[in-house]
Amino acid sequence: MAIPPPRSSRLSQFLRCFLAVLLTCLVPSWATAQTLVAVASNVKSAAEDIAAAFEQSSGQSVRLSFGSSGNFFRQIQQGAPYQLFLSADEDFVRQLAAAGLSTDPGVVYAVGRLAIVVPNASPVKADAELKDLAAALRDGRLKKWAIANPALAPYGARAREALQHAGLWNALQNHLVLGENIAQATQFALSGSTQGGIVAYSLALAPAVAKQSRFALIPQAWHQPLTQRMVLLPQAGETARAFYAFLQTPAAQTIFQRHGYGAPQER
Repeated sequence: MAIPPPRSSRLSQFLRCFLAVLLTCLVPSWATAQTLVAVASNVKSAAEDIAAAFEQSSGQSVRLSFGSSGNFFRQIQQGAPYQLFLSADEDFVRQLAAAGLSTDPGVVYAVGRLAIVVPNASPVKADAELKDLAAALRDGRLKKWAIANPALAPYGARAREALQHAGLWNALQNHLVLGENIAQATQFALSGSTQGGIVAYSLALAPAVAKQSRFALIPQAWHQPLTQRMVLLPQAGETARAFYAFLQTPAAQTIFQRHGYGAPQER
């Protein structure tokens, strides 16, 4: 009669099997993509259109992963296998370059804008100088207001600056709903549980957003420029390098501008 293995041996076998299954489930999320590109969430619509144009013209494809620039920055520092990073802020790219975590200093690919956006049924008006937002704070029409988390998302940091310029930042503290990234903040702004928010102009232009909301551009002088820089990462392959070059072409720049971005002053 076969003697069963000791309990400790059976436990070790179970743990090895469990870890093998876990790794099998986790690895494909990184490894199945030939070229993984980290993209700030405000660039989603433009990046998808540009990736499609790149595939049509070159026959090569990339996998786009969307999120907050701050989260991507930390993931890249920790060794995440992205090959290209499209940040919503220059500073993250410059820090990566200074730490030797990129192949070059990067390139400015677009200049973003902020917009106030309110649902169609909101009692708050979408005025560029936020005067009705201030009035809504005073008369009680404003209950909740959405922006991206300033600690994670450059568009959130610039929204904070715009609100500080308007003298509203302190008064809004108890009313703020923070999105992890600007795409989530846009969802919050239109959810019906808030009266609106400050989001990326590019997202305000998206058809799904535009049909259910009103928006106005916030003056650029109210905040630091939203200069968006991209950079190749050390593990970049040929496809990533080709996509990096394509993003700098007139064809790609035309798509960026169609989605509400200003042309980069630096190339």
